Amino acid sequence: MTIYEKVDRCHAAISAVRPFEGHMLNEIKAYYRVGLTWSSNALEGNTLTETETKVLLEDGLTAGGKPLRDTFEALGHAQAYDFMFSLLRSRQITEADTLTMHRMFYRDIDEAYAGKYRDKQVFITGSKYPVCKTERVAGEMEKLFAWVASDRDKFHPVEFATQLHKRFVFIHPFIDGNGRLSRLLMNTALIQDGYMLAVIPPVLRQDYINALELAHKDDRPFMDFIAERVYETQKEIMRLLHIPFPDMK
Repeated sequence: MTIYEKVDRCHAAISAVRPFEGHMLNEIKAYYRVGLTWSSNALEGNTLTETETKVLLEDGLTAGGKPLRDTFEALGHAQAYDFMFSLLRSRQITEADTLTMHRMFYRDIDEAYAGKYRDKQVFITGSKYPVCKTERVAGEMEKLFAWVASDRDKFHPVEFATQLHKRFVFIHPFIDGNGRLSRLLMNTALIQDGYMLAVIPPVLRQDYINALELAHKDDRPFMDFIAERVYETQKEIMRLLHIPFPDMK
């Protein structure tokens, strides 16, 4: 049985107890708001612990001795996460949505570049592949969201979300925050199609980076890596909601 077959069996079991609305939707949203914000920021070097992130987001208390930027990254990511859920029922992801998410995430870090494409060439440390040339960013982003609008239904929902992540981060349209935005966009696509979030724990950072680097030539390992993360979230939700686990034989 492939990872996608496992994901779809869990998806069917979870869908049987839908819809998630009102209190239940708010509980699920709040549960992952801390975890996704912490893990996505930690992948990029943010030093806040998961507990410090929780206290900051839920109680408004900053962590003593930690860089101010780390606080801004957590607060900004949480705002972008909330915006992501406002797109839950639209099943559309636009260039304007992406710029809004980046503006929310980055405005307290560097307002001049918040929600604006980069005007400088950047490099991905540790990667042997160059990102999109600066002068081509706007055109490549326009093509990306034309692809989103036209080709979404040609993919399994998890594969589409993974492709969106990969294609976005290979363009690398912003001066900073590209990894976090790519994961937010990926998760936007997942929740719009009724799938669970893909949460990448920092302990898997090197596996994630390696699979993404390999995706320049072969994206199947990266696709399967993300599908495994969705599967893990599904299992967690099923445990929390006491949903019987489906037969995987």
